[in-house]
Amino acid sequence: MKKGETNNGKINYISISNKKGVPKTNVTQAKLVTAHGLDGDAHAGDWHRQVSLLAQESIDKIRAKGVDVSGGAFAENITTWGVDIPNAKVGEHILLDTGVELVVSQIGKVCHARCSIYKLSGDCVMPREGIFAEVLKGGEIRVGSPVETVAKKGFSVGLITLSDRACHGVYPDETGPAIERYLKENLAISYVRKELVPDEEKRLELILTDFCDIQKLDLIITNGSTGASPRDIAPEALLNVITRRLPGYEEAMRAKSREKTINAIISRAVCGLRGSSLIISVPGSPKAALENLEAVLGAVEHTIKKAQGDETSCG
Repeated sequence: MKKGETNNGKINYISISNKKGVPKTNVTQAKLVTAHGLDGDAHAGDWHRQVSLLAQESIDKIRAKGVDVSGGAFAENITTWGVDIPNAKVGEHILLDTGVELVVSQIGKVCHARCSIYKLSGDCVMPREGIFAEVLKGGEIRVGSPVETVAKKGFSVGLITLSDRACHGVYPDETGPAIERYLKENLAISYVRKELVPDEEKRLELILTDFCDIQKLDLIITNGSTGASPRDIAPEALLNVITRRLPGYEEAMRAKSREKTINAIISRAVCGLRGSSLIISVPGSPKAALENLEAVLGAVEHTIKKAQGDETSCG
């Protein structure tokens, strides 16, 4: 969906379960709680997958294979009709006539075990065509309520903090929140997806690949694990993921930090593109991370637009 476009439909089913791993019960109305999810649903909480949505049109693909399924069968909270859920983008907003507002936070999911529907039909649409959202403004929702999706305004961002010690609770992550504040103050941001992970190369590669190829985030920033210690693995992971390197970003960031300390020359930070996503890696300290971002921020918007096909001059 392009900026300014809308897509309209309605709610076909509302489904709730008070335990994970059990079938959901269909109800005619329910309450969405701000920053939490569907009241009474086991999957609601303080995370980015507060509400799940799937299109009736996707369910009908399975019904066409002879499997008798309806809304809620795929563990989705809201089943829509007439809304292009499979092609939603992270950062788009979903509006209901009751004043409820959601923001799309994740596209699809990993299916760790083959469900009964997959075993019957050889397919399951939720991992591929379902989406997740956070609740920006809660309220009552009803079956039949109009649904409107609104194209995202600003950039979708993935923010990954790499730190063994922060993951184990030795100290809180201060760099991730500092970067998020800085970006929101200086760029138009539609949504920020946050991850806190240990210094593990393969795990970082998987997250980066998902953020670029499936979530299609505009901007991805990793912080930490860029130096010379044995556990500093970000450069290796990024080199395995990016398809086009941007050495100018790397040079500008190191030059900026070199104004403050000779130790800046130790940085092995890597920046580049994968598909339409711009990936920037910065150091793990809040001060150094922001210094690095300040050095390249002026080129970020133009870089993303060029990577996504903008043909205007670079002059």
